Amino acid sequence: MVRPPLSEDEKLRGELLGEALRAARGERSMVEVAAAAGISVETLRKIERGRVPTPAFFTVAAIAGAIGVPLEDLIRRSRPHRLTA
Repeated sequence: MVRPPLSEDEKLRGELLGEALRAARGERSMVEVAAAAGISVETLRKIERGRVPTPAFFTVAAIAGAIGVPLEDLIRRSRPHRLTA
């Protein structure tokens, strides 16, 4: 099965999610957060840079738990329409 291309909104949502996670991580190192979330540093790096615009839910949930950010906050900060509102 071929996956349809991502829309511009989906790509933007991934970029916004990455920015939100990077900002929430603050001064904590990628190594520390990735270890706490149980993921690789490369996975965290790709998500933070928007190179994985649709990361798995449980991956995002693990990162959110590791940095102490509620999923609701990430959802709100990752909505593309907030840029035009």
